[in-house]
Amino acid sequence: FDRPRFAYPPIASFIFRGDGSPLMNVCPSLTAHYIKGLELRPDIHRIDIVGMGCNAGLNGMQPVVNFCTLHPEAVGLLLCVEVCSAMYVIDDTLNTAVVNSLFGDGAAAAVISAKYANSPSLGPKILGFTSHIIPEVIEAMRIDFQDNKYAFQLDSKIPYYLGLHVRTPVDSLLARFGKKRRDIDHWIVHSGGRKVIDALKYSLNITKNDVRHTSSILENFGNVSSASFLFAHERLLEEGVTLPGDSIMMITMGPGPTIECCLGEF
Repeated sequence: FDRPRFAYPPIASFIFRGDGSPLMNVCPSLTAHYIKGLELRPDIHRIDIVGMGCNAGLNGMQPVVNFCTLHPEAVGLLLCVEVCSAMYVIDDTLNTAVVNSLFGDGAAAAVISAKYANSPSLGPKILGFTSHIIPEVIEAMRIDFQDNKYAFQLDSKIPYYLGLHVRTPVDSLLARFGKKRRDIDHWIVHSGGRKVIDALKYSLNITKNDVRHTSSILENFGNVSSASFLFAHERLLEEGVTLPGDSIMMITMGPGPTIECCLGEF
């Protein structure tokens, strides 16, 4: 809120995304509690998104963008809260060792409004979204309930599945706007793990420098699920290297398995 300099009450659209067992069964939902606690306007448009995993940040951003497109005077808020440690279990399996060492807790928010469409220092103008689900391997990322506890299960072939399919949504979205991968100046990729990042680099033919913020977030905070891409996006803005007219591609991946893409322009 400091960057665009406005107070809470003008927010007209509020999308909350969160996972972790304490967040998944809250009723009334957390948006209702936030609205009460922050004294937001009572006619606010709100959506709570749970159970979609790491890709859900872009899933949540799309309805905010759509709302603000229909209501140019509106201000929207995307809030991603991840309590991944609530899903940690203690046993002697390799899956548990990987999950507990990979995922971290984090929260991030994005303010979206047509009012700031010509302010590249605040972030890019959103051009479009696309999704791609791989239903034939739907069990690759999932939460199981075993022995009175939730446990997140990860297939070791996830990097292969994502690397094999990521070009489809990326190229489809770019084609809608007459662009190629070589036209993208900035890449924000979900910090899903070292092997996942490497698979996407290879498939998309992008460089270590292109995913420098993605890798930095992974090294310093772990995989903070849906909030990861916003962490990396903030670092890009703080770096001060974006120029008017630069293109940005944001990619998140999660259960389904699903790949979400968003194209923007500074």
